[in-house]
Amino acid sequence: MNDQQKTQNNGFRTWFSESVIVKLCLIGILTLLLLIPSSLIQNLVAERQDRQQEVSNEISDKWSGSQLVEGPILILPYKTLANHKDSTGKVSYKEVLTNIYIMPETLNIIGKAEPQLLHRGIFDAVVYNSKVKVNGKFSALELKKSGINPNMVQWDKAKVDIGLSDLKGLKNNPVIKLANQDYAVEPDFTTLSLFTNNLIVQPDLSVNKNTELDFSFDLDLKGSDELTFLHIGKSTTVKIEGSWGNPKFTGRYLPEQRNISATAFTATWKMPYFNRPFSQQWIEEDARLRTSPSIEKNPAVQTTVQTTVQSSSKDGSFGVQFILPVDQYQKTMRSGKYSILIIMLTFISLFFTELLNKRKVHLLQYVLIGAAMIIYYTLLLSFSERVGFDIAYLIASIATVVLIGSFIAALLKNKKPAMIFVGILTVFYGFIYVIIQLQDLALLFGSVGLFIIVAALMYLSAKIDWNRNPLAESENSAKSMPAETDSALKQ
Repeated sequence: MNDQQKTQNNGFRTWFSESVIVKLCLIGILTLLLLIPSSLIQNLVAERQDRQQEVSNEISDKWSGSQLVEGPILILPYKTLANHKDSTGKVSYKEVLTNIYIMPETLNIIGKAEPQLLHRGIFDAVVYNSKVKVNGKFSALELKKSGINPNMVQWDKAKVDIGLSDLKGLKNNPVIKLANQDYAVEPDFTTLSLFTNNLIVQPDLSVNKNTELDFSFDLDLKGSDELTFLHIGKSTTVKIEGSWGNPKFTGRYLPEQRNISATAFTATWKMPYFNRPFSQQWIEEDARLRTSPSIEKNPAVQTTVQTTVQSSSKDGSFGVQFILPVDQYQKTMRSGKYSILIIMLTFISLFFTELLNKRKVHLLQYVLIGAAMIIYYTLLLSFSERVGFDIAYLIASIATVVLIGSFIAALLKNKKPAMIFVGILTVFYGFIYVIIQLQDLALLFGSVGLFIIVAALMYLSAKIDWNRNPLAESENSAKSMPAETDSALKQ
């Protein structure tokens, strides 16, 4: 009875160790387990990317942040009468001070930016110096359409307001020329909150009582990452040029004309006010141009203009962002997302190599090969921070392919299948590199490539007689080798 039980146990162990299905299941479980270190590698890439952003933010904080140039807008204080009924039904009237906001009829902006890279350790940040020239003309005050009483307008307390997102970037003291008269701007610390940071001049318009005024001013600005403008003119024209070969045009409007070379770019916007999120003139006690729900087209209606000063598709801002030529963290992250595909295809290829050459590969050796392919991504990340993504990908790929190829040659005792396996790995890593470089065609090339790989695996599987047990044959051949060697020595 004991002998029969031992025979059954030995038979089960033999079946378990030599079964193709069991081996495939174990390889599948191992592939899934390798998802854990793969996700940890992706977390490491994200952590390094966050660190780069932190360093970029620190540099921007010390240099100057992204610049959004807003305005100018003409503000006329305006008195109105508000009625109030008390508990007895008696109606009383009280003067309330509000504002009339007038946008430019024409707004022309010419900007020239000179970006540069600042380094801190292995991290980079893009900053720039720029010169911005602004000129245009304010619209006439609409009296009949808006029901404004000109006698209630306080012409002597008029303001012209300009907004900048970061005043630290100002390199000069701007002077606004208004109707051929110069006015030095100063920051406004009163209750005015039209922009986040307000620079104002206070011209006395009580003599002519006219808002059709020409204006012009120059800004010498420094900033980082992005230079944007607010579309506030009835007709707005902006032209920007810069010595940077990787601009990204942001905001609600794309340039009408653009020209990008390896070292410079120019872009021109020409926009009417029809899709602008602001009225040409409106009355409100305290307007804030900060993200914008819709704005009433009737200037007689007191609207609440709330628009966030950010470059988004929802507001009226637009401009250019100076992006880094190569973001190695994004490419490394994309490469890491294909890790499970590389590991699975490598294990399947190794399994077919094992069956075709009738040489059994232990599961522990699969684990070591999987560990090498996981360490590949730490090599890629660390080298890409020093020498760039392309060279780092080449170094990490060659090191990993040579290591695994040498290991396979030692396992199979045969260089020919090891060289074939090296070729397969090279194709896999080259295939992933091509997909990472592509953008619009990545899905097409990826789908075609995977189809070809599956077709090749189907072809190889047809070469194997699955009715026999290839793993058992490889085990038996391995056991018979010492006996054949001994007989040969005796002869």
